[in-house]
This record gives sequence, structure tokens and C-alpha cells, in this order.
Amino acid sequence: MGVNGKLIVSMEVKCEGHSVYDIFHINTHLIPNITPSKIKHFEIHEGEIGKVGLVASEIYNEDGREKFMKHIIEATDPQKKSGTWKVIEGDLLELYNSFIISISIEDQWTTWTFVYEKKTEDTPEPLAFMGVVIDITKDVEGHLLKK
Repeated sequence: MGVNGKLIVSMEVKCEGHSVYDIFHINTHLIPNITPSKIKHFEIHEGEIGKVGLVASEIYNEDGREKFMKHIIEATDPQKKSGTWKVIEGDLLELYNSFIISISIEDQWTTWTFVYEKKTEDTPEPLAFMGVVIDITKDVEGHLLKK
């Protein structure tokens, strides 16, 4: 059995929370255009955009290396502007037995939470991946502020 971990980052964004939520849950397909240096490709495999059960994948850039992730939406709440994805394939699962990504948005605060089980005690915390998510969030903020 691995070691459980949790990593949380809250960041202030200067645009309305519902706009951030819409990009990450309704207009996710736009993210490669908004942040091409971080997300190279986004693909929907099954399900409906913004709905529980959607399976999608991304090719993303972490520390100059292309990585792959496939995930399923486990929960979404437009009123609370929150959502949860479970990673089901990809590079993260080489280091972690399980990996859950959650977002919640309140006023101008966006909070990302990772809950994971490391395969070994020596497995690093997913700080580099959190850096990718923070950079994507900043790029989404910049895009929304231009509108």
C-alpha cells in the first residue's frame, strides 16, 4: 500500500469565477488555444462536455517534456463552481496508484486540490504537475481578462 497525499493551492484570479469554471468544464476544448505552451492536445473520448462520465485526454508539457493524461469527470456542480476528475491513464499513474484532481471556485479564488496515493514512499510530491495547473490557470485568467 502506498503513501496517501494531498496538495492544495488557492490562487486569486482577477476575473469572474463562473468564467473560469466555464473554461475548465464547458469550454475545455479551448484550453490548447489559450495555453498552447502547456496543453498540446485535448480530445474527448466519450460522454458529454461538462457532464459526469466524460472521458477526455490531454497531452501537456511538464518541465519541457510531453506527458499524457486521460481522465473521467467524477463530479461537477455548476452552482458551487466545482468539479472533480479521476486520472485513469497516463504518466501520473506511473508514480501514483490513484490521482484525483478537484477545482473549486469561490468569488475570485480558484482552488486546486490533488488527492493521490504514491506508489512508494520515495515518490515525489506532484509539485511539477501543480506548476502546470497553476500556469494554465494564469493563462486562462489572461485570456478572460482580454475579452
